[in-house]
Order: sequence, then structure tokens, then C-alpha cells
Amino acid sequence: MTILGSGICWIYIGTLIIFSVYFLFKLRRKNKEEKDRGNGILPKGSSGWPLIGETLDFISSGYSSKPVSFFQKRTALYGKVFRTHILGKAIIVSTDSEVNKVILQNHGNSFISHYPKSITELMGKVSLLYINGPLQKRIHALIGGFLRSPQFKAKITKEVERSVQFALSSWIQYQGNLVYLQEESKKISFEVMVRALMSVCPGEELNFLRGQFEEYSKGLISLPIKLPGTRLYKSLKAKEKMLKVVREIIQQRKITMMKKKIDNINNGSSTIINDDVLDILLRDTLESDESQPHLPLDSISENLIEMMIPGEETVPTAITLAVKFLSDNPVALARLVEENLELKKRKACSGDEYAWTDYFFLPFTQNVINETLRMANIINAVWREALKDVNIKGYLIPKGWCVLASFISLHMDEENYENPYDFNPWRWEKTEATVNSNTFTPFGGGQRLCPGLELSRLEIAIFLHHLVTTYRWVAEDDDVICFPVVRMKNKLPITISAIIGQ
Repeated sequence: MTILGSGICWIYIGTLIIFSVYFLFKLRRKNKEEKDRGNGILPKGSSGWPLIGETLDFISSGYSSKPVSFFQKRTALYGKVFRTHILGKAIIVSTDSEVNKVILQNHGNSFISHYPKSITELMGKVSLLYINGPLQKRIHALIGGFLRSPQFKAKITKEVERSVQFALSSWIQYQGNLVYLQEESKKISFEVMVRALMSVCPGEELNFLRGQFEEYSKGLISLPIKLPGTRLYKSLKAKEKMLKVVREIIQQRKITMMKKKIDNINNGSSTIINDDVLDILLRDTLESDESQPHLPLDSISENLIEMMIPGEETVPTAITLAVKFLSDNPVALARLVEENLELKKRKACSGDEYAWTDYFFLPFTQNVINETLRMANIINAVWREALKDVNIKGYLIPKGWCVLASFISLHMDEENYENPYDFNPWRWEKTEATVNSNTFTPFGGGQRLCPGLELSRLEIAIFLHHLVTTYRWVAEDDDVICFPVVRMKNKLPITISAIIGQ
């Protein structure tokens, strides 16, 4: 090598060293600034592989017998708040109940909803999942107040009873009395939910909505590609078909409401009766003061479709898993049967109809529901995005970062629940196990606590009551899958038969 060539080589090496030192210094200074910002510490963690991060480990744990293993492994390494990179995003994960509580309670002030793009595409820009501030609080309060009202619960109790009794009696007519429980329970729950939302009765219109909703919901967790033939494209087309039907229902309801209003004026009456959620939303949009925030009329139809999700996924999954857990625990099943038979005998002797309070005051039945929701982890986490730098318990969540508040980690943590993988309804008789605890969050929390949680619990209780007091069943072996949603691998096949003499 010539002297000139050697000199150029050393200049190149020297320049490379200088730039390397410069960028290393800049990176260290940036990291220090992040750690020092607001006296918070950016949580420890790993970004995993380039591009894919730790997504493969995250997904594989969802197909395992312990889906919480992804979180538990990293909690052991880095603590209850850690960094990771999954599903194409760098995120901070919290498995700490106090941190989760702050995240849930500061929605709209420090955090906003953040979900995969496919969900955003299907839900729309004015989705209840994404709206914030006064409008979100108002709509949440309106819907929650209606669903919790004694008048609604009295009415819906009878409708749920009819739906459940009809479905159960039809199941024993199936060939061999073999029922795929998760599939069949969806029919019951979807019917109940659509009646609560829009008073749609069983028939062609309900069947059409359910068929299209199945197609729609398949795209909620999918690649965000809208080309013809893709999963998201098919789901968007199904949504368009549903929107056409729902908008026609809304148009007819507007005409009916105007007629009632005119009749009330003529009769000098001010009585307002809300039959369903559509009444609540439509009346609020059409009759509210201009100064009050309200949903645009065009977005009501989209939000009604969004609110069908619990009827297609959440409640039927809880019903299915309750039956599975009880099938695997004969002692718990016997206690449940005993309690519900006592109620049935009391009603037979008095001749009174069932009231919604009867189901809520079945203590062991409610314990079974609590334990099912804890173990099922149907809503296993919520996703948020930080609007500003947030410090919680010394941890820094930088502005713009995604944060995942894990519920499944709390429900399956031995610090919170002794032997968490055991189905033990009796644990809820102890004072330390309470539905108001920060470690029990099956319906979320804070400003976005599910407004239909009491309806969900009522529906599950009614189903269990009529199942265990009138029928017997044998469940086949089946496995729980937790990705992309919680479900039974084979839809939980059961063979059902009527109890002789019932």
C-alpha cells in the first residue's frame, strides 16, 4: 500500500471513529434526557428482532395454555412496567395495578385510546371507542344510566329468559343432542343485544344483521389493507350492508318519535319513554340544547353496530367458559345447581315471576361469574397513547408512546390470587377478593368502564340458572385459545339432555 493510500485509509478510519463516538455520545445523551425527563425512568425492556420485535413470542403465548407467560417472563426480568415491541409498535406494558388505575382514570387528559389500524378503519372516526372529553362522558353516562335502570332490567330480564328457554329447548332436538356451545350462545347473546340497542325482534332482519356482523367482526384484527379480496375489504363491505339496514331503522324511529311528540303536545303530556339505546341516542341528538355535546346523526348507526360486539364476542365467550369451568369442577357445579334449584322451588311455590334482582342475589352464581371473568380474560388489556410525558410511580411514559395496561397479568398474578390457575368460586367469599378491587378489571375501568356490565352479568346468570335447573350436559375436551380473541378451539361441543320430570 502506498503512503498516500495508507494516509487515506487512516483518514477514513479516523473519521469513522469520530462519527461513531459522536453518535454514541448523542444516543447516550438522548437516553439520559429521556430517563431524566420529569425525574422519571424509561422502563427497562427489549425491542426484540428488527421489524418484528417480540411479536412472535407474544402471539405464540396466546396459543399456549398460559397466555400470560409473555408478560410474566418480562415482568421477572424488568419489573411490572417494561418496554417491548409487538404488532409493529414500540410500547410500554404495565402489569402493575396502581399504574393501570392511573392510566384508566386519566383518559382524555393524559391518555387517549390507541388500537390497531384495522379497528380504526372499521369503527370509524366518531366511534365511542375513540371519542374523548365531554362528549364521551355524556354518551357513556346516557347509555350506562339507561342499561342500569330498573325499568330496562325488568323488561330485558323477561326477554333474556324467553331467548334462553327457547334456545335450550331447541338444542335437545339436534341430532345426537350435540351442541357447539360457543356458536349457539352467540345466537342468544346477539339477539339480546340487538333488542336492547334497537328493539329488533327475531326474524329475517335480525338474521341478516347477525350474518353480516360475523363477516364484519372477522376484520377487527387483520392486516390494514383495503384491496378487494382482503379480510378488511370484506369486513368493510359487510359494514356497509349493516349500515343500510340500521339507517332505515333510525329513519323509521325518527318518524315514530315525531308522532309521539305531537301526540304528547295534543294530550298535554310530557311523558317520555325510552325503549332502547337508539331512543336514548336519537333523542339526545335531536332534542339536546345546541350547547350540549352530542353525537352527529350520521354516526349513531356506526356506534350501534360497534355496540353489537359484546353480543357476538364477550358475553357468549363468558357463557361458554363458565360451562367449561363448571364441567371440569363437579363440586362447584353441584353447589351452583343447589342454589339455583332453591330459587326455582321458591318461585314455584309463590307463583311469582322471576325478577332481575333474583339473579343478582344468587351469591354463589355471582361468584361463579366473577371467577369465570377473572380466568377468561376476554378483555385482557387496553391500549392507550400518551398525550404528554407522564410519570407514574417513577416510570416515564413519553409523549406519543403507546401503553398497554394488562388485565390478564393482574388476574393471573399469585400476589393477587392464590393458585390463580384454579377455578375457585369460593375465593370471592373472602374479603380480599372483591369486584371493586384494582386487581379485578374484566370490564375495564375509569371513564370507559363498560356501561353494559350489569346486563352482561344478568344474561350469564339467567343462562346458567335455566341450564343447570332444567338440563344436564357432558362437555367434550376442548382448549382455550387467546389470540387474536379468546375462544374455544372447537367451540366447546356438549351433549345436552333434559332432566326427567322437569
